[in-house]
Amino acid sequence: MLFLWLYMFYSCAGSCAGLTTRGSPAPPRAAPPLPPLLEEQRAAPDAGSPISSFFNGSGTKRLPQAIIIGVKKGGTRALLEFLRVHPDVRAVGAEPHFFDRNYERGLAWYRDLMPKTLEGQITMEKTPSYFVTKEAPARISSMSKGTKLIVVVRDPVTRAISDYTQTLSKKPDIPTFESLTFKNRTTGLIDTSWSAIQIGIYAKHLENWLLHFPIGQILFVSGERLISDPAGELGRVQDFLGLKRIITDKHFYFNKTKGFPCLKKAEGSSKPHCLGKTKGRTHPDIDQEVVQRLRDFYRPFNMKFYQMTGQDFGWD
Repeated sequence: MLFLWLYMFYSCAGSCAGLTTRGSPAPPRAAPPLPPLLEEQRAAPDAGSPISSFFNGSGTKRLPQAIIIGVKKGGTRALLEFLRVHPDVRAVGAEPHFFDRNYERGLAWYRDLMPKTLEGQITMEKTPSYFVTKEAPARISSMSKGTKLIVVVRDPVTRAISDYTQTLSKKPDIPTFESLTFKNRTTGLIDTSWSAIQIGIYAKHLENWLLHFPIGQILFVSGERLISDPAGELGRVQDFLGLKRIITDKHFYFNKTKGFPCLKKAEGSSKPHCLGKTKGRTHPDIDQEVVQRLRDFYRPFNMKFYQMTGQDFGWD
């Protein structure tokens, strides 16, 4: 009997110790402290660790490994929208303008603008004004010398007219394209201070980038071929980024009204998607003599650009 009593006493000790008075709940037991490593991860998960994905919801915000740096009115928006179809590309929708207008905000601010990515995905952004910003190459190189750069280029004369057309839609009272093109129309001296003209001197801007990046780290996409053969140009871009060729002909259809290709299915949607009404505007009629003078002006710069890039874009 004594042994039975002792057995019951010791069996109850573990489970009954938490009871204070009959019918009263036991006070909560303090959770055992986490090991030091887990305690640090709970407070500030490592950006690259699997536990980070758990605490952050899905993926990690990273600085971009690739940037579409130009050019304005070349087709950068179309390229970005096409690339976002790829499951391994995550891109900022709006233009951050970090390396030209917001650099003083710092890299932490810039990183926070980026979408979260999983391991193996590429973070991208596009800001076309970077290509003509003198400080941008050194700033991007300072962030990462390995950043891949993409430049969408287009016939500089057509690009200038498109640039003017965009401005005209916002400011209908601006002077004519012809009057803005020349410093003196009688002498035929082109006004290279006008941004619409200046942006198209691609060779001049590229020289600045080659001081900080090797030519093999910059991909030049033809704005014309992006319209005539979007799948072909996207194939080159996917290869350049080290991505599997997932975006193909089956993703596009040609919109005759707008005059350029559209996506059969946009990112996150089952519906066809074309760029907005601000894209594909009808250009005003420009005096053909002025157009020819511009072609003559750009020709030597185009030739130099072809030599620098090893590509003939067929603008002449």
